[in-house]
Amino acid sequence: MNNIKIGFAMCGSFCTFDKAIEQITLLRAQGAEVTPIMSQTAYSTDTRFGKADEINKRIADICQNNIIHTITDAEPIGPKRMFDILIVEPCTGNTLAKLACGITDTAVTMACKSHIRNARPVLLAVSTNDALGNSAKNIGYLLNFKNFYFLPMRQDNSTAKPRSVVADFSLTLKAIESALRGEQIQPIITA
Repeated sequence: MNNIKIGFAMCGSFCTFDKAIEQITLLRAQGAEVTPIMSQTAYSTDTRFGKADEINKRIADICQNNIIHTITDAEPIGPKRMFDILIVEPCTGNTLAKLACGITDTAVTMACKSHIRNARPVLLAVSTNDALGNSAKNIGYLLNFKNFYFLPMRQDNSTAKPRSVVADFSLTLKAIESALRGEQIQPIITA
């Protein structure tokens, strides 16, 4: 990962933020340059999982980069070829739908649109309660898009939340390496 430039985008699946921050820390330790990107909701919402200002400070300190959190600041990502790979971890059902439909109304979706215009890889780490429901069509749709890759995922609680899926964040590094080679890490669905 030495000298790899990574855009690390986060959406509002707040329960997975600690796992995502662990991966940011690991990537930095491996020598990657990481620029954080957050949707406005992820950037500004206080939840039972933490205060937005505290989370933002923690992420910016780890990355040693300011957080991109506006559409205006995300737009130059493609023209400036800022990243070798863009990761959306966590990627919510809302963001999946927007990416599948070409909607660019958040910093994260603009970052993806801007980055992928240069045929560079986007790695999606799905975390949504309706992945095997309404969001399934968007996952299927994006699986067919060139340069979109998925972090392996699994049901997180098939009894209480039978349609819910969460990515296996521990495979982030391996998935990045695969995506940078133009390959989808397998299997996509894990036990």
